[in-house]
Amino acid sequence: MNERRVVITGIGCVSPLGNDLKTTWEGLKAGRSGIARITQLDPEPFDCKIAGEVKNFEPDGYFCVPKDSRRSDRYVQFAVAGAKMAIEDSGLDVSKLDPRRFGVMVGSGIGGLATLEREHGTYLNKGPKRVSPFTIPMMISNIASGIISMEFGLKGPNMAIVTACATSNHNIGEAWRIIKFGDADGFICGGAEATILPMGLCGFANMKALSTRNDDPEKASRPFDRHRDGFVMGEGAGVLIIEELEHAKKRGSKIYAELIGYGISADAYHLSAPSPDGSGPAYAIEMALRHGRKNPADVDYLNAHATSTGLGDIAETKAIKLAFGDHAKNGLMVSSTKSMTGHMLGAAGGIELIASVMAIRDGIVPPTINIEEQDPDCDLDVVPNVAREADVKVAISNSFGFGGHNASVLVSRFE
Repeated sequence: MNERRVVITGIGCVSPLGNDLKTTWEGLKAGRSGIARITQLDPEPFDCKIAGEVKNFEPDGYFCVPKDSRRSDRYVQFAVAGAKMAIEDSGLDVSKLDPRRFGVMVGSGIGGLATLEREHGTYLNKGPKRVSPFTIPMMISNIASGIISMEFGLKGPNMAIVTACATSNHNIGEAWRIIKFGDADGFICGGAEATILPMGLCGFANMKALSTRNDDPEKASRPFDRHRDGFVMGEGAGVLIIEELEHAKKRGSKIYAELIGYGISADAYHLSAPSPDGSGPAYAIEMALRHGRKNPADVDYLNAHATSTGLGDIAETKAIKLAFGDHAKNGLMVSSTKSMTGHMLGAAGGIELIASVMAIRDGIVPPTINIEEQDPDCDLDVVPNVAREADVKVAISNSFGFGGHNASVLVSRFE
């Protein structure tokens, strides 16, 4: 049963580079930064005044009943938009599906922080009776999956794994596993996040995790560069349709790529810092390769988690060297698209797997921008500053979350 093959047939995304796949992918190929001064709130009181905001997003058109968008947190609005775009892109007619065989796994690392902040303010200013009855269902991290299932009438497996910045990869990987095991034929899967808010900015800034390069936003996110000073928060959603191969073929779907491997591990080391030897992520990469029956030298491109933090980028470099051996510095292209989108937290893995799939489809590897002086401790081919034409047959996407959660997803050209 685990010989069932799983393919990617639809993509939807909302990102700081654009509110659809075409615009986002064009931005990644062009090496365009989506980072700017924050506009959703007055950033002046905060140490970090910059972020990768989603711009000109109108949620109503993505919901069956437009008013439902106003009963949804911003992260859920992104998730539903990504799901609807992915369904349309895949050509799925949901009315013809067996609804019990199609599931949803779209997670969020933090959930409805905007709802929590707003309604807590209402409580403090107006008292408990004025707090919205929608507060709890709007803020919980599983509700995006629930609402997507309601929007499209899908009654298959429905979950939301929450593993901080590894959330998307865990949701995609476990959806893959459920299809492989035979308990579903397809999934809407990925992640969404919207935390460019006072508590988000304070919480990360007071950990000294955020860049304070406020006077030069477009150059603030600089993974692998010697002068990086922290990550830049982003927001949005990355959502994919994955299907069992015969299910996709039966309905004549286009196929972007095949999902062939998934690896998971824990650092068991620290609340927020990565294990400095890179052994945890290396094990996840090795597991994904084993599932996909690939050797390290078979992988052409790795989309790195690399967030632009001092410790994280070096630890991931060590992990890549452990997992790939000589190939790490001889043929493996490694780039961090967070240099353009910022760190989209629970949505990061979804967008980054999409970038990996598009690299396979179009033969173009997106760059790591803002490499001015590459850190000698990050001595990989990081595809600096300019996208590269390359024959990409196999790619892997890494995501690591606070708490030591590691997840790697392996994709290949469909044969």
